Order: sequence, then structure tokens, then C-alpha cells
Amino acid sequence: MTIAPATESPTATSTTAQWFTLSTPDGPFSVVADDTDVVLASGWIDDPAYLAQLIHPTLRPESLQQTDRLDDVRGAVESYYDGELTAIDKIEVRQRSGPFLQSAWSVLRTVTPGEPVSYTEFAELAGKPAAIRAAAAACARNAAALFVPCHRVLRTDGSLGGFRYGLPIKRSLLDREEHRPS
Repeated sequence: MTIAPATESPTATSTTAQWFTLSTPDGPFSVVADDTDVVLASGWIDDPAYLAQLIHPTLRPESLQQTDRLDDVRGAVESYYDGELTAIDKIEVRQRSGPFLQSAWSVLRTVTPGEPVSYTEFAELAGKPAAIRAAAAACARNAAALFVPCHRVLRTDGSLGGFRYGLPIKRSLLDREEHRPS
């Protein structure tokens, strides 16, 4: 459930990344992964080039190739939508940024489905209680939506706040997780 450390190389981990798009109840969901099947970016969009631009420059591939592989990643997304909400936790993700964001993204992966936290609580969980704006930035800069579940962070008053893929999708994900089987 951790964010994989980025390689020490200052260049992309692979010149070509693989991608796929599948249909979900929330619309098309695409994933871009490196040559070791580690997720670099994902989200509710059918444009892998858009997702590639979200990847840190030192990890960003030079080209993208559609694939029928990535069965574990595809299966985790399908299982999540079939009600196995922790299936996404098994998928390795690689993102790169400064120490706080790296830590915050790992913390996001520990937020339990159906138990969203506020930005204030998220900052506390990430070890920087006063860094509420930085916690919000971690959500905003998260390239691996769903696998790093930034949708599970709400405003202090319980309202949704922002979400790169739109508030209707964020609401749908939270509703799905709230009504998970016991």
C-alpha cells in the first residue's frame, strides 16, 4: 500500500509506457503504467496523453503504447467497481515529488473506504497538522487517482471540495464506498 520510491535516475524510467482504458459506472477510466506494470497515472478520462502530462518529468515516458496487458491493474479496477474496495490497495504506484507529498500520498492509501477524512485530519495523518494547504496540494497533484484515493478527503464542513475529474465522480466514489458490504 505504499508509494514506490522513484528510481534515482534523473530520466524517465521507461521510454515507452503502456496504457489502457476501460468502461466504469463513472465513465472511461484510463491507466498509464511503466514497463514493470507500476501505475504512473490514472483517472476518469479516455486520453492517456493527458494523464502522461500529470507524471513527474523524471518519470514521464517519451511515448505511450496501448496494451491488453496489465491484467492485475485492470482486474483491481474491475474488482473495486464490483464491491471489493480494497482491491486497488494491491497495485503499486510510483509518483515523485518532495518529501511531504511523497509521504502524504502514502498516507492517502491508508484512508479506509467509507471513512473519509477532512483536509485537516489528512494533514495530521501526514505528520504536519498545520500543513492543511499542503495536504490539499497533495490531493490536487495526485496523478494516480483511485489507486491513491484523494477522493476520500473532504472539507472540514463535510462538503466535497475539489476533484480533478469532477464532483459527480467524487460523490459517486464516496457513495459506493459508504455503502460497502460489512
